[in-house]
Amino acid sequence: MQVQLFATCLIDSLFPAVGEAVVAVLRACQVQVEFPFAQTCCGQPAFNAGDWSGARKMARKTLEVLEVSRDPVIIPSGSCAHMIRHGYPQLFADDPTWLARAERLAARTYELSQFLVDILGVQGWEGVPGARLAYHPSCHLLRGMGIEHQPLQLLESIQGMEVARLEPECCGFGGVFSVDQAELSAEMLARKLRAIERAQAERIVGCDVSCLMHIEGGLRKQGSPVRCAHLAQVLAGDSGALR
Repeated sequence: MQVQLFATCLIDSLFPAVGEAVVAVLRACQVQVEFPFAQTCCGQPAFNAGDWSGARKMARKTLEVLEVSRDPVIIPSGSCAHMIRHGYPQLFADDPTWLARAERLAARTYELSQFLVDILGVQGWEGVPGARLAYHPSCHLLRGMGIEHQPLQLLESIQGMEVARLEPECCGFGGVFSVDQAELSAEMLARKLRAIERAQAERIVGCDVSCLMHIEGGLRKQGSPVRCAHLAQVLAGDSGALR
């Protein structure tokens, strides 16, 4: 099988090691990975901020780039996958031509753990046991995409891996929300950090680097030694943290 990797802005710009881990995981499953170099932002920040005109421009660009191939599109982010799966049909609801294109792309777009478990049928993973983990279910992944058991199934299948489950509460990031509602965002983060402390985890794992970046920023500010990592890094056997 061959797929297209839509890396997302944060991974491409700030956390390239996560993108490399995604490729390593897919290749371990005998999947060939293509990276369309013309890809750019999916438009989610503009969409969330209410700039739907700007979001449509970025959505059209993304559609044009990913339509070059009919291969499945894999996204290591619940929020960006949600944008393409659900946001694009909203953006083009009044434009039949672009709506049809958006729906075709949505039908072959998958978040990474969803693709591994639901499409490839991966039941378990021969990973490397490490520090005690706590899994953070990001909002768009859980509530928007309905992806709950897939990341946990992969993590908990690693022999010797100890995985705690954090409550499904928002970390307070939410993209532009953390800027527009900074005080509320900080309170939500503080609540999440207290939950992490109770879990006695050494490493926080999730499927969205945006949330992980926000959480690790709070941990570092507190002087905590706990670090965050993307699911792909754990599956790839990367003992490091988000980078």
